[in-house]
Amino acid sequence: MSATSTGRKAPNAIDVHIGQKMRARRVHLGMSQEKLANGLGLTYQQVQKYEKGVNRVGGSRLQQMSDALGVSPSHFFDGAPTGGKKAAPNEGELSQPEIYSFLATRDGATLVRGYLAIEQKPLRQAVIDLMRTIAKK
Repeated sequence: MSATSTGRKAPNAIDVHIGQKMRARRVHLGMSQEKLANGLGLTYQQVQKYEKGVNRVGGSRLQQMSDALGVSPSHFFDGAPTGGKKAAPNEGELSQPEIYSFLATRDGATLVRGYLAIEQKPLRQAVIDLMRTIAKK
């Protein structure tokens, strides 16, 4: 683990990944940090530290978080960085951390919920086409 300019150790990539997945799931559920914290017997500041990857999540705490967020513990490891080198994304593609970061925002969760609520395939395609057109501006 490398040290930051303040002398503190930088968060581990796995811890950051787990925190991003935790935040994305919490936001997807419309759950506040305070509500999750209360369910886990923590303060919202502790939840913030887990979500930023500053604090590591132990096994029993991961199980509690999984239960509170309605996912299996393995959910938090899906797409986790490995020790091996990964290919860089192609131009215009987003990396998994960028995607998880966006999904962990209110806008990201709202966008996904809205898109998934559209049942008609042609209408979904129209939304995608509109977004592509707007993005080219």
